[in-house]
Amino acid sequence: MSAKPYRGRRAVTVEGRDLRVTVLEEGGHIAEIFDKAAGLNPLWTPPWASIEPSAYGRAHAATYGDGIDATLLAGIMGHNLCLDLFGPPSEADARTGLTAHGESSVARYDLDVNGQSLVARAHFPIAGLQFERRLEILDRVVAIRERVENVSGSDRSIGWTQHVTLGPPFLEPGKTEFRASATRSRVFESTFGADDYLRPAADFDWPHGPMENGQPIDLRLFRAAERSSAFTTHLMDQHRRAAYFVAFAPAFELAFGYVWKPDDFPWLGIWEENRSRTQPPWHGKTVTRGMEFGVSPFPETREEMVERGRLFGAPCYRQIAAGQTMSVEYYAVVRRTRSIPESLDWPA
Repeated sequence: MSAKPYRGRRAVTVEGRDLRVTVLEEGGHIAEIFDKAAGLNPLWTPPWASIEPSAYGRAHAATYGDGIDATLLAGIMGHNLCLDLFGPPSEADARTGLTAHGESSVARYDLDVNGQSLVARAHFPIAGLQFERRLEILDRVVAIRERVENVSGSDRSIGWTQHVTLGPPFLEPGKTEFRASATRSRVFESTFGADDYLRPAADFDWPHGPMENGQPIDLRLFRAAERSSAFTTHLMDQHRRAAYFVAFAPAFELAFGYVWKPDDFPWLGIWEENRSRTQPPWHGKTVTRGMEFGVSPFPETREEMVERGRLFGAPCYRQIAAGQTMSVEYYAVVRRTRSIPESLDWPA
């Protein structure tokens, strides 16, 4: 265990022979899954300075903006948890104090370490949820188990998404490749960003997305463009034992991905931000690709999520009863390789 600042943030690090994993105290974000041989962390580190979410105030608005996502953006890094929202809060939820993607991305976590294992625990008082994440390094695999308990006195409709975001130098326009166990897909149903290039609300089969001009584009290659923005959602193959995505950086001969059960997280959202957002803190400098697997297809309010109900026959949220506990497990996988794996399976 190493409890020391990480890029100016309170954090805890655990290490194995091949990997180093760092988790932030506030927000609980998995900030790095660092491959020692490649000397590389595939996860996104924003180009702006990071602060603890609890430190955000009006004086920081010029740096991080003053929108409903400002507190999150002030501290976002790597892989953050979206619970019990995936997307913005409604006006009613915002009045309770909820920010973008819910309390889970800005709350304080208690972090306990034993060898190559780390346990992160947090209470989300607005949602009435108790959360625990157990993380263990197993050679070149990170096993992650999560447990959510509804400690409130009422049932709740929840979003639950793993907001995994990749960034440079691992992510490189025109070079980084992707594979996923995706099937039916849909483009975000309205304008997503200033430099959208996909046709809104269009349905398609992975991996060929429909461009605005009607031509297909292969989403397995991170687009080489001066600026671009997009969000697509993808239903995981329900006939496979394991759902997955994997990304490959040729320059580093490194593949990085996640494996999970499609019943736990039936959706994969792919978010592309390529120097498109010009407001603070983005300033037209950010290159990211989010590979966000969860129970909901799109980032939207709770009301919109519930009203949508189902898409392509699959549920779009999870219902957790009062007193109920839900558990999931998934794995982050890091491989040294000269070509992209065509699939990932459940670790032995």
